[in-house]
Amino acid sequence: MTAIKHALQRDIFTPNDERLLSIVNVCKAGKKKKNCFLCATVTTERPVQVKMVKVKKSDKGDFYKRQIAWALRDLAVVDAKDAIKENPEFDLHFEKIYKWVASSTAEKNAFISCIWKLNQRYLRKKIDFVNVSSQLLEELPKVTEESVPSGENQSVTGGDEEVVDVYQELNAREEQDIEIMMEGCECAISNAEAFAERLSRELQVLDGANIQSIMASEKQVNILMKLLDEALKEVDQIELKLSSYEEMLQSVKEQMDQISESNHLIHLSNTNNVKLLSEIEFLVNHMDLAKGHIKALQEGDLASSRGIEACTNAADALLQCMNVALRPGHDMLLAVKQQQQRFSDLREHFARRLASHLNNVFVQQGHDQSSTLAQHSVELALPNHHPFHRDLLRYAKLMEWLKSTDYGKYEGLTKNYMDYLSRLYEREIKDFFEVAKIKMTGTTKESKKFATLPRKESAVKQETESLHGSSGKLTGSTSSLNKLSVQSSGNRRSQSSSLLDMGNMSASDLDVADRTKFDKIFEQVLSELEPLCLAEQDFISKFFKLQQHQSMPGTMTEAEDIDGGTLSRQHNAGAPLPVSSEKDMIRQMMIKIFRCIEPELNNLIALGDKIDSFNSLYMLVKMSHHVWTAQNVDPASFLSTTLGNVLVTVKRNFDKCISNQIRQMEEVKISKKSKVGILPFVAEFEEFAGLAESIFKNAERRGDLDKAYTKLIRGVFVNVEKVANESQKTPRDVVMMENFHHIFATLSRLKISCLEAEKKEAKQKYTDHLQSYVIYSLGQPLEKLNHFFEGVEARVAQGIREEEVSYQLAFNKQELRKVIKEYPGKEVKKGLDNLYKKVDKHLCEEENLLQVVWHSMQDEFIRQYKHFEGLIARCYPGSGVTMEFTIQDILDYCSSIAQSH
Repeated sequence: MTAIKHALQRDIFTPNDERLLSIVNVCKAGKKKKNCFLCATVTTERPVQVKMVKVKKSDKGDFYKRQIAWALRDLAVVDAKDAIKENPEFDLHFEKIYKWVASSTAEKNAFISCIWKLNQRYLRKKIDFVNVSSQLLEELPKVTEESVPSGENQSVTGGDEEVVDVYQELNAREEQDIEIMMEGCECAISNAEAFAERLSRELQVLDGANIQSIMASEKQVNILMKLLDEALKEVDQIELKLSSYEEMLQSVKEQMDQISESNHLIHLSNTNNVKLLSEIEFLVNHMDLAKGHIKALQEGDLASSRGIEACTNAADALLQCMNVALRPGHDMLLAVKQQQQRFSDLREHFARRLASHLNNVFVQQGHDQSSTLAQHSVELALPNHHPFHRDLLRYAKLMEWLKSTDYGKYEGLTKNYMDYLSRLYEREIKDFFEVAKIKMTGTTKESKKFATLPRKESAVKQETESLHGSSGKLTGSTSSLNKLSVQSSGNRRSQSSSLLDMGNMSASDLDVADRTKFDKIFEQVLSELEPLCLAEQDFISKFFKLQQHQSMPGTMTEAEDIDGGTLSRQHNAGAPLPVSSEKDMIRQMMIKIFRCIEPELNNLIALGDKIDSFNSLYMLVKMSHHVWTAQNVDPASFLSTTLGNVLVTVKRNFDKCISNQIRQMEEVKISKKSKVGILPFVAEFEEFAGLAESIFKNAERRGDLDKAYTKLIRGVFVNVEKVANESQKTPRDVVMMENFHHIFATLSRLKISCLEAEKKEAKQKYTDHLQSYVIYSLGQPLEKLNHFFEGVEARVAQGIREEEVSYQLAFNKQELRKVIKEYPGKEVKKGLDNLYKKVDKHLCEEENLLQVVWHSMQDEFIRQYKHFEGLIARCYPGSGVTMEFTIQDILDYCSSIAQSH
């Protein structure tokens, strides 16, 4: 136990400046035994604090840890359970009762004795000891007062040492003395018993000497004892004085405690007063609205700029007062409730005034703007709404205030604005599109007069409605293919007139100037609509305080159709919309206000396509550019979405135009009595490509045109071959040669990158059919001579040597001379002249290929001539047989024939 005590003192109490006085090994009663130590300690610094500490051995290692500590003054009762019998159990009564079982009764008694001593010294007998033997309680003072010297008594009484002697190590002086003594006795180590006997004898000698010395100094002892008795009497007197002083100080202590408690109450009162003053100042500073603001909210002029500014400042001040963050308990004050009710009444009154005034402004705007429609009725321009927007933007901050304080009235104003402005814009936009339609169809006096009449009485409306019709009627619209057919009917062969028999088609002839005029009108329409929509959207965003360009997640709990009159909103009518919902709200407002733009644009597009299907090219380029511009600004805006929808219609019309051209190619019929020449759809493709290249230069939708080119050129190739196969008057090779030459020339001139493969294919087809036609037309101009040399080649192929062919009976020199005499120069020239006339009848004048074909025939004829000359030289060497005409004769014949025709 002594070793444990030293270990605990060293590891636990010394670092905390505490001294361990007593220790007992215990466990809790009635439970599974888990041993621990109860320690009685005092601090080394004054004032002295006496504690009882529970120390437990750690589960993770061989060391002790401090678990819990109690102040000794909190100990009320020590119950030893039995004062007579030995019992290791005892109870300690702190705030609750702790029941312990000591490892031995002796340890328990020693621990209780230490507690009793500490109680006597520091607590003035405040602890009750129950079932404790009186002998145990008296043993300590007897030992401490009689058995130990006065110095030691003072030390123990002061709490510096324990009653029970503890083991102490030898100091250096004692170790030195023992070593000297053992050196003087040789048997100290080898014979311990002899050494012990020697020490015993010496001790007896010393004891006798001491007794004799004491007896000799009995007188001095008596004197010393007398002095001790006097010292004890003095100590008793000092203790009596100290007790009286302590009683006096006890009363002073009670008075000081009362004074301290009084000072604490005064300090608490002052603190409460400061806090109350702070709360009152907070309420007065944050919930007091100036009289000027109240007057502005009740009577402020909402028509003047100064009045609007005063009302805006007052509304902001009211909102700050209403939104002040009250501290806990403020809402229970009657004055706060009354002030909040007053603020609510002011807010409700001003919200009604503001909503009524803005509704009147909306109505007045509709009347004022309607009066300006007459001056725009004959101009292709939309009225300017900037002055109206500028006037209304003065109320933007008030609208923001209304949105945050009374969302119901804010929503009502939004609905009224959409209702008034949608009717106003509908009148303006419809009149604007009527002027555009009149300018497209051709302005006349009568149409101008009709344009100024009311819409229900206007003949223009009936005319445009008949032109717009249903989508099914558009299949009979005028096609550029038909117009080209009509234009070329005067100078082409009669077979091109068959294109006019396809359906119920118009024969209106629009030149480039007309198409350019249409392009300018359509561009002006889009250029007028775009700033109008952007300006209105920007105004809606600023006036109604709606975000345009941010996107955050928002949960919509209720959504109703805007056409039904209710905007999408959350279930809490007073709460502002999230940003994503605000973007939807802007788009829905724009859809309601400009609901007539998309139908009117579609009607205008249908009219343009009805006038000339090639107008779809202009519209596709213009619409694509405006859609691209709008999407760069805001891809989800109303303008971008609307123009994107209309672009789909334009693209559909463009695809239909391409499909109609391909269909008309397939339905082309040719005359059986006249030569074909350049097919109409080949010439029409040339015109289409030239027009498209001029329109789509630097356009965003070039890919659509490239796809259309691919479809058209494949259709042209297929149908050229089809017509060539059906041709009876003109040879197939001529039809193919002339038309593919024309296609190749067109593609080479226009340099269309996506048709490079088709250009090479057209050139190849032209070359192949030119060669085929030359060979077919030229045939065998020296027929008998050709048959003769075919026989010669056959003999050589059978294995006869070339120089031995002349020995064959049928192919000797005499037979060769006979055949050559049948083809003098005159006959050859006559045959070539007939051939030239035949080729001239087959070829058309437009393509001007006669000289090209004739030159190819000349080259082919010379090639055959050289072939015959080579056979004669190899098979009939040294015979002297030659043709009766030369290559120069052939060149002269061909040249003279070409010049004569």
